[in-house]
Parts: sequence; structure tokens; C-alpha cells
Amino acid sequence: MGGAISLLAVNFIIAQIFVVAFLIIAAKSRVRGPAIWCAAAFAVASLSAIFETVLPFTPVPKLFAIGAFASVLAGFILLRVGLGLFYRVPARLTVLAVFFLGSVILDLLIYDLPRGTLKHACFYQLPFFVIQAWSASTVLRSERRSPADWILCGLLVLTSIYHLAKIYAAVAAGAGTTAPDYLASPFALISQALGAMLIVATGIAMLGVMVKDIIDEARASSELDALSGLYNRRGFVDRLTPVLETAGADGPGTLILADLDRFKLVNDTYGHHAGDGVIRQFSRVLVELMPSRAVAARLGGEEFAVFLPRLGLSEARVLAHGMRAALASTRIDGLPDSVKITASFGVASIGPRESLEAAMQRADKALYAAKADGRNRVECAEPPVLVLPAASRRVGRS
Repeated sequence: MGGAISLLAVNFIIAQIFVVAFLIIAAKSRVRGPAIWCAAAFAVASLSAIFETVLPFTPVPKLFAIGAFASVLAGFILLRVGLGLFYRVPARLTVLAVFFLGSVILDLLIYDLPRGTLKHACFYQLPFFVIQAWSASTVLRSERRSPADWILCGLLVLTSIYHLAKIYAAVAAGAGTTAPDYLASPFALISQALGAMLIVATGIAMLGVMVKDIIDEARASSELDALSGLYNRRGFVDRLTPVLETAGADGPGTLILADLDRFKLVNDTYGHHAGDGVIRQFSRVLVELMPSRAVAARLGGEEFAVFLPRLGLSEARVLAHGMRAALASTRIDGLPDSVKITASFGVASIGPRESLEAAMQRADKALYAAKADGRNRVECAEPPVLVLPAASRRVGRS
């Protein structure tokens, strides 16, 4: 009995560590609900360790035995709620409540059955199997497919199988005849040891998934421009670098650079609030007109960029003219109707093996030419210089 009680104490301490960890995650995460539900799940489930420890010494063992069963099951149900919120596969609380009450009633009905029998073990473990399998299905039904999500799903499936295996183990190893006999049985030691390992593994997996979500959220925020909602320069470069590295012989696509005309004058005359409105409106124009696979960014100040994958120079020039015309005809909140905002555009086709920096330099020269020629214009850059490998140059000279 001493070994089983020691493992119960270890399980209780582990559960409290996870409660604190999930509460920390809740404090750091933008979406706190899932982590709070998971913290509650571990807190409630840990009560079973107290119930089972007191069980052999109380004159009312039935109360504590049912309490141990109900606390673990309630913890698993709270975990299902938390995972449902996190993976956006919510469960109906009324269904969960009915499932919980039905399972507790079932446990009451089988309480007087000998604990080492197949009938008692089957009906006792079945609710735990169902709720864990239910939680695993939550991950499978979601749209998330990262390795961390698959690991969590696998552990939930393993835990559900573990509860099925406990049916056989309870009969084969012996779980005692009555509830107070349980802690002195060989089955109790096996159950608590394996349960502790699965608790730790599943808890770490859930923490890992939520921490990854926080990191991904922070990374996304660091790559977005808060005012325009577009990528910033860093996000733009990160998105384009792998595309350029894997581009074929036809080149990856076309780059458009745009710069708002006389933007400083707008800020100085009508204030930065009006200038912010111009930035937001121009960003909307870019997003509404660009193809779905395109990438748009605010590089800084009044300068913007749009990458058009697999689009030629002539098509990109037509699109840039559409963006220019759309902005010029758009009314901006905070500005008089007589004030028209325009932008100048430089368009450059990115050559095979051409770096993003080189392409941006060519597009920037075209943009400068559009500014010099009177603004509110679209200019195309000269095609990139194709640098042949050394072997090709030797063949050409021969």
C-alpha cells in the first residue's frame, strides 16, 4: 500500500505543477480560455489522489471511491473542453454534463461488484476510454497538422488504449475485492506508475502545443505592420526568400514597388491621423486587387511592395495601373473631397537566380523614374542582366 500511496502523492504534485504551468500559459497567451480549462482539468483530476489516499482509512469508503472516479472523469471532461476551444472543435456542454452524470451513476451501480471481475473493470474503465478517445478526435477534426499536434493526438489515443488495457490488467493482476483493498493490490502500483507517465507525457505535449502557438503568434506579430495589416520588410523577405531559391528557369514572378506621392505634405497639412487613413486605404486597395497568391508589404513609411508569383511583366504593369487608378479615385476619410491621393509604381520582373535585393534595386530605379516624370505613373524596370556560368561563356567564345 505504501508504494501506491507514494505514487499518488507524486501524481498529485505533478498535477499541481501542470496547473501552474497552464496558468502561466494563460497569462501569456492572447487566447486564455483553453489554458485555463486545462489548468482546471489537472486541478480537479488531482483530487482523486486525495480521495484514494483517504479511502482505506475512512468509515465511508463508497463516498471517497465515487469521488476519486468522478474527479478523474471530470478532469478529463474539462480537458476535452479546453482542447475543443484550442482546436476550435467545441463540444456541447450539455452532452458532456449528461455523459458525466451517466458515468457517475454507472459507477454507483457497479460499486458493490468485486473489483477484480471483468464486468466491474469493463464498466469502470469504459467512460475514461470514451472521453480520451473523444479528446483525440478533437485534434483529428481540427485543421492543425503540425508534428506537435500529431504527438498530442497520439498520446491521447495511447491513453484511451491504456484504459482499455486496464480492464485486462485489473482482472489478471488483481484489483482487490473492495474499494479499500485497491491500494494494497498489485494492480494499483502498476496503474499509478503507468498513469503518472501518461499524465506527464500528455501534459507536456499539451503545453508544447500551446507554447508553440504563442511563439507562432509572436513571430507573426513581429512580421506584420500594425498600421496597414500587411507584412513588414522582415515578413516580406522571409516569405520571398524560399520562393526565389526554388524558382525555375522562367523566374519566380514580378515585383511591384509603390510609393505614395507627397505623403509628407499630407501629414504636415492634415495631421498624422489623416496620414494613417491614407496608409490603411492604400493597403486595402493593394489587397483587394492583387491575386490570392500574391504577397504585399509595407516596407516602411509610405513605401509598399507587392510580389506577384508566376506573373509576367506586362500583366504586372496592367495590375499596377489598376492599383494606381483605384487609389486616385478613392476618397480618404479625414481629407477634403478635393484632395486626391496618388502613388507612383516601379515594376520589375525577377530573373532566374536573381536575388531579392537586386530585383528591388531595379524596381526602385523604375519607381524613381515614375516620380521624376511627374508622379502618379507606372514605370517598368530594365530586364535583369543574365549572368551565364563560366562554362557557357567559354563555349560562346569558341
